[in-house]
Amino acid sequence: MLSGYRVSSDRQEMDLEAIHAFISSTYWAEGIPKETLKKALDNSLCFGVFTSEGKQVGFARMITDHATFAYLADVFITEAHRGKGLSKWLMQEVHNHPSLQGLRRILLATRDAHNLYQQYGYAPLSSPATFMQKWQPDIYKK
Repeated sequence: MLSGYRVSSDRQEMDLEAIHAFISSTYWAEGIPKETLKKALDNSLCFGVFTSEGKQVGFARMITDHATFAYLADVFITEAHRGKGLSKWLMQEVHNHPSLQGLRRILLATRDAHNLYQQYGYAPLSSPATFMQKWQPDIYKK
């Protein structure tokens, strides 16, 4: 626990406005419609980082079947709150969550946070040729 902050996985606490404001301007989901993001959150295990005043300053979500597989997505800490260890604490809370124990595989995609995720056991795909994707990077720009 970090003084002045808390992590919650209570979906009712997630601030859709704050999450959308950040995620809709990222390289991975630029322009995502708010309703699309709401649907994604409604169907994911969500984690928020909040100040002691209740302001949401971080987020992560796991898309999962709660038994064998999960995909980590939409991880962020707002710029004003970076450098305090919040992303590491958030990752610890995510990976310690009871619903995410015993999973065979957890995937993620990142362009710039490899060092963070390596601390939690993530590594490049051992056999990338076995993975395929259907990728539509400009889908929110239509």
